[in-house]
Formats: sequence, structure tokens, C-alpha cells
Amino acid sequence: MGKPTGFKEIERRDHGTLPVAERLRSYHEFTLPLDASALTNQGARCMDCGIPFCHNGCPVNNIIPDWNDLVYRNRWRDALEVLHSTNNFPEMTGRVCPAPCEAACTLNIVDSPVSIKDIEHGIVERGWAEGWIVSETPKTSTGKKVAVIGAGPSGLAAAQQLARAGHAVTVFEKNAKVGGLMRYGIPDFKLDKSTIDRRVAQMEGEGVVFKTNVHVGVNFPADELLSSFDAVVLTGGSEKPRDLSIPGRDLSGVHFAMEFLGQSNRRVSGEGWQESEIVATGKHVVVIGGGDTGSDCVGTSNRQGAASVTQLEILAKPPERENKALTWPNWPYKLRTSTSHEEGCERRWGVTAQRFEGENGKLTQLRGIGVDGKLQPVGGSEFVLRADLVLLAMGFVHPVHDGLLEQLGVGRDQRGNVKADTQSYRTSLDKVFAAGDMRRGQSLVVWAIREGRQAARAVDEFLMGRSDLPR
Repeated sequence: MGKPTGFKEIERRDHGTLPVAERLRSYHEFTLPLDASALTNQGARCMDCGIPFCHNGCPVNNIIPDWNDLVYRNRWRDALEVLHSTNNFPEMTGRVCPAPCEAACTLNIVDSPVSIKDIEHGIVERGWAEGWIVSETPKTSTGKKVAVIGAGPSGLAAAQQLARAGHAVTVFEKNAKVGGLMRYGIPDFKLDKSTIDRRVAQMEGEGVVFKTNVHVGVNFPADELLSSFDAVVLTGGSEKPRDLSIPGRDLSGVHFAMEFLGQSNRRVSGEGWQESEIVATGKHVVVIGGGDTGSDCVGTSNRQGAASVTQLEILAKPPERENKALTWPNWPYKLRTSTSHEEGCERRWGVTAQRFEGENGKLTQLRGIGVDGKLQPVGGSEFVLRADLVLLAMGFVHPVHDGLLEQLGVGRDQRGNVKADTQSYRTSLDKVFAAGDMRRGQSLVVWAIREGRQAARAVDEFLMGRSDLPR
């Protein structure tokens, strides 16, 4: 490493954020990135580890120490090349990844990991600003045609890798725009959609064809894929939400989180929607589910001017600090407070909703109860919350089976995901592959990118008998 003692001389620094009152006035990103000088110093903190655990902490196996060192030496373009060698979309992970690499960092033993996520973000944004990121067209064409179904991070990663291998790639997307949950799930204040648009433009320059508003299995017969393409990659995500079947579920005002978030993102972009309007303005909002989607509902509700926001989580409150001796370098179970929580939210742990109540078909309140360690109700812990809007953010159970998957007749595993392993990524059908959340179940953007890249290599091997694409 360029500065072996850097971790002893330089303190960790993180990006800043705009004040809460200011950022709640818009849906713009509110982070204040570190400048080049600060990032160079942070790169110097990377230790000369005998075993860089950050490699395994990162699902795409980013070569983190190498590009940290290159940033320290002000070799930004070289750092970008190393970063792109394992990750097609570091501007996405540099914004929304929870950074398991930092949890695995050796310096995290003393709660001061290298600012890996900020450095990653700085490298790729420097690349865009300098004009270093351009379309990389293949030198030759294989004459093979590949269909990718679903334009989320997994599908996009697979499509870009396959196009660069010389295949003719067509991406089918049911929505009006490309991006999947990055477009319609993650709010703009966490991921500005222009970030997606510039990557899509790069991919179009590489020959990738995008067909939007094409819902395979609904307005496009699934069997046409098999007859028209040499290989098909299923990357449609895991979109079947976990429901809460309790009395009052059918009251007006109870919605799945993605109905709310998707509509909000369309409102921000001006795309428009057909469903009845779902807004938090002036309402008492209860978010059920304590994960990232629930947090996004909190931030969006506050920006819409909710009267109050309460978030319920059925599990007990995690410890504020993990026991490093037991958890490091693995991802620890501990209390996590997002920027959305900081903007205003009451959080309750170890509780569950029992029934929704209302008047004239409209939701007015929620009745809940505390639960024990086995998630069983605890007598005497009942409570009532005023609620005009309830958002169910309890995760996703599996991909939607209706349409595409049922028409293809593809095999599924016990959880209802498309069955395929992580070596061949092949499904039960000849020349049909699956990757991302549709195969593994709901997960992170970074895991989707990993699977898309690996599936692309598997498809390339299937079509050509060998592949030079990386795993």
C-alpha cells in the first residue's frame, strides 16, 4: 500500500448531508460528497492487510484495496478501470448499498472502517465528469440473440456483459422506463434517476435494445421468446409482496409499500399512473416493516407532509452495538438508523398489528399488541394507533407466478423462486436462465449485479462453448 501508516495518522471521514429541514423540501439527493483531496486521504487509510476481508464482504468481490491505493496515488482513471472490472454500476452501489465491505474492513474492529462506499462513489462520479465512461462496443458479433426479461440491476448487468461479448441483446421491460426497483422503488432522494438514464444511454451505444411497456406473459406471449432467441435470461425480480391477513385489511387506506413508493416516484418524474392516488399529506401514517423499504416509506411520507409517521417492527429492538469478537468480519445484527428515520419517525419494536378499524370503509386506526421472543402476543401490551394510511413493507415472498413463469412452465424451488444454481444459472428449461431476485429471492442491488454478471458468463459459455467474461 502507498501509505502503510495512513490508518494511524488519518481519521475516518464520511460524506455530509443537508440539514433535515432543507432536504425535506425536495426529492433531490441530499448527500454532500467528499472532495478529491479528502477521498485521497481516505484511500490512504486502507491497511496492508494480509487478508483483505472486504473482498469477501462485497458480493461483487470488488478489488477494494487496489482502487483505494490508486485513489491515494491520484490515479483516478486506473481506479475506475479496476472498479468497473467487477461492478457494472458502481454509481448505484455507491449510493444505495449498505456497504457490507465496510463491516468486513479490518479497521471496523475499532469502529473506524475505511470509507469504501464514499471512495467508490467518488471514483465513478469522477469518471462520468471526466468523460472516461463511454460505450464499449464489441469488436465482433457472434450472431447469437439473447432476450433479457426485466430491466432491474440484474438484467442490466447481464445485458451489458452479454452485449460486450458480441451477442445481440434485447431487454424487455414491463414498465415505461428502465431500472426496475431502482427506478420505481428507491426514492429519488436516495438515487436520482438521471443516474440510471446515463447508464442506459451507454448500453444503447453498445448495441443493447430496450423494449419498454412490454410485459412478457401479459401483452407479449412468453413462448415467442423461445422461438425467437438463442437464450433467455429471466431477471424479473421478486415482486410478490408479503401480505398481512388481519381484519380490516380491505379498508381504504391500507396499501402495499411498493404501490405507494412506485406512485411517488412516477409523480416526481412526471410519468403519471392509472391507479387511485396514494399520498401521505396530512395523514397519520403507520409503516409495518422495519427494513429498507419501510425506511423509504418513512422518508417519502415526511416529504409528502404526513401529520405523523410510526414504524412497526415485529422483531425485538437490536443492540446498538454489535459484539465484534462474535460478528466481525460478517454482517452484524445491530440497530440501524437511516437518514429517513432521522427526519422524523416513531419506531416501535416487538409489536404486531392485530386489526385495522375504520368508518364508512375508510381506515381510522390500528390495533396492535406486543410480542415475545417467539413472536407470540403478550397479554396486557395492547395499543391503538391513529392511522389514515398504513403501508405494508414486510418484504417479498417470491416472484410473481402469473403470466411469464406459468406460461413458460419453468421449475420453482420450495420458496417459489425460479430454480437455478449459481454455477450454470440454468433453469429447468433448455436455453432459459435465471438470475437476481427472481432466482435468489429479495436481496440487495449489489447481489443482483453479481448474479447478472455471473449469469451472463454462463449464457456466453452455453452459446459459444467457452467464455472470456469474468465471474
